[in-house]
Formats: sequence, structure tokens, C-alpha cells
Amino acid sequence: EITSLLSLYGGQFSGEQEIHVNSPFWILSIPSEEMARGLMKRTVCAKSVFELWGHGRSAGELYASLKNYPMDKMLPYLQSDSTYKVHIHTFNRTLTQAQKIKKIDALEFLPFKGKVNLKNPEHIFWILEDYGMDPNNVPEEPFHLYFGRWIADGQRELIESYSVKKRHFIGNTSMDACLSFIMANHGRVKPNDVVYDPFVGTGGLLISSAHFGAYVCGTDIDYNTIHGLGKASRKNQKWRGPDENIRANLRQYGLEKYYLDALVSDSSRPIWRKGMLFDAIITDPPYGIREATRRTGSQKETVKSAERSTENHIFVSSNYHLSDIFFDLLKFAAECLVMGGRLVYWLPIYRPEYTEEIIPRHPCLKLISNCEQMLSSHTSRRLITMEKVKEFKDQDQNSDSLDGQYMPYRGHNSFREKYFSGVTKRIAKEEKDNQK
Repeated sequence: EITSLLSLYGGQFSGEQEIHVNSPFWILSIPSEEMARGLMKRTVCAKSVFELWGHGRSAGELYASLKNYPMDKMLPYLQSDSTYKVHIHTFNRTLTQAQKIKKIDALEFLPFKGKVNLKNPEHIFWILEDYGMDPNNVPEEPFHLYFGRWIADGQRELIESYSVKKRHFIGNTSMDACLSFIMANHGRVKPNDVVYDPFVGTGGLLISSAHFGAYVCGTDIDYNTIHGLGKASRKNQKWRGPDENIRANLRQYGLEKYYLDALVSDSSRPIWRKGMLFDAIITDPPYGIREATRRTGSQKETVKSAERSTENHIFVSSNYHLSDIFFDLLKFAAECLVMGGRLVYWLPIYRPEYTEEIIPRHPCLKLISNCEQMLSSHTSRRLITMEKVKEFKDQDQNSDSLDGQYMPYRGHNSFREKYFSGVTKRIAKEEKDNQK
């Protein structure tokens, strides 16, 4: 998330960051304070950002680093007519009040001229101490110490204010608010973008993109979900109410002006005119566990007929193989994303058999990131972010690139199809076992 936002706002990781890759404190190189504030207006993963004045592996190194910090950069925040306070944060350890005061008093060599104001200071300075990631093995002294001026906090309060528990319209697989905002940030969604979700469901992923000022739309094969009909997913509620729909969700958060529309459509079949371009495609495809993987069929295919009813508005439907879902999704993204636009989606995996080779590829799309969310000891899902780097051509539509080479993607003998069929069965079995 941070890497995507840095590429959006400008900035990069410091070379020193490689040394502290497992630390909760990261050093970033950001050209201006304004850019730092812009980054923190988006992130739900980072808690705060500080202007770094000094750091070291011991108190002595920290003090020496502070003494070398340019005085002309310090003085604007240390004037006699200003107010300030010093806050101490320790990761993986708790200090007594006496220990905190002792550490603050040790900074008396800094030329503070203003008055201390603990309630409403103009400037807040932080001492940050890193005691590692292992709660069962806490060292006596910190691994690293930092001192800096607080600039801004992240947007972690969005997780609570957009909580699915408080949402007007939900489904069985509505995306968690935190993950939804992370996905929007991976997609580098910005104001006036057009963001599309081909498996829109109850529209949870549209909300986070609309919050960042993008215009949103989506499609889904489920007639009842798009129109807000049928059985409710909320506990102690049998049927959905008259105003339970995607538009109502966006209206709940004051984002209705960003809502374009949601259509009933089969994602395996093209509905958009040529040249229809989206700035980002952000989606959570069905895995065939809690939500069925369906597509429209025909009488000529070996299909399962289904009569029109309140539960199914498709005359004939057929199974939609998980591997085909990803093939169609990548082909659509390659064709309909703007150059530099991003595709962000979840990929279910069975961890003991997982290799990077099973990640679907396309010659027009570059893999940007691959992040794992653990579901159980054996299963997880990976958040895949891809960026369009090449214009789509007809010869790209049935090919899959792996290590710079093209290979067939479709076909029932595909190793990916076998893998994903096994993933679906294993995840379903684990869910049943957990329910028992």
C-alpha cells in the first residue's frame, strides 16, 4: 500500500530501509511535507508520519545524530512564542512514567525556547523506540531509536466509520472495510478516475474508491443482488428491504454523486464497446465457496438448466471454472484499462502446493505486488496488483506470458485449472470442518 501511494504522490523508500525491513518503523524519502500529508490522507496501514531529525541504534547514536541535524531546519519549530510537547512511543515494550520523563530530560541539549503545552501544542515531537517483533523475547535496550516532528496521522479511523456492521446493504461476502481501502490504494485510485468492479456484489469495493473521489460502476450476474431483492444476509432479517441496494450504500456515506451504475451482466461475455477504458479495475472474484461461480450458457453446451425464478433470472447457466474467471478478467483488464491503469484482485491458494507459476499472467500486464492474507494453516488468498504496460492487440487475447514466453492459458488440461479446482474443494472442506 505504501509503495503504491509513494508512486502516486512522489517519494521512495530510503536506502537504509533495507536494513530495517522487519521493523514497524520505516524511513521514507519524500520531497515535501505536503506530499507526506497527501500520503497520510490515503493510507489505512500507516499510523503516523514524522519529519526525522535523528536516529541511531543506541541513545548515544541518537543524540549524536540530533546534534548533526541542521539548526536552520530546527529553529522554526523551537521559537520562544511557540508551544510544544514531547511524546514517547515504544513498540513491544511498556515504560513507566519515570522512565519516560528521564528520556525526555535527556534531550535538554536541544534548543527548545517555547513553552510546554500538553493539551494543545503547536508542535509535537516524538521519541520512537523499536524493541523488535517478538513479544516473548523483549530486549533490555531498543534495537533502534528515532526522534522527529509529527506531521500527520493516517486514516485508520475509516476502518470503523465504514465498518460493514453499520452498512445499509450487505451480502455474504461483503469486503472488510480495511481491505477495501487497501485495494483502492493498491489501484492508485484518485479523484475523477473511473473504477470498475466486474463482480460487484453489494458494492463494498466501490465505496472505498468513491471515498477517494473516483466515479464507480460495476456488473454482476446475480439479478437479485444488483436490484436489492431476495433473501437478506443480515442476521434476524428474512428479506431485503425496499431500499437495500448499492446506490443506498453510497448515499449512506454521502458518495452517491460518484455512482455511475450497476448492471446485470455475465463477466465472461463482452458488453462494453471498443475503446471503453477504465482507470482501475478492483474486484473480488467468486471462488465457488460462499458465492457460486456462474456464467450464461446455451442449450448446445453441457449445462444445467434453470427456470426463471426469484432466485435465478438466467434461463440457462453453466459452471464457470475458476481458472477461466481469471483468464477472462486479465484479458478484459488488458483490453479496457488505460495505459498505466491497475487491476487489483484476490487469488485463492492452497499454501502447501503454491508456487508463483500459478499466478495468471498476460503480456499486456505487469505484476506489481503479490501480498498474502492467511485464512488458515493451509489456505490463504493473495492480493494481486497488475499494471497495464502494453497496448492490447488481437494476438494477445489467447496467450499467457510466463517468464517472458507465451503459452496457452485455456483448456481443461491446464495445470492452473487443475490447481484452482483443487483449491476450491480444499477451501470448501476446511469451511465445513470449521463449521462442525
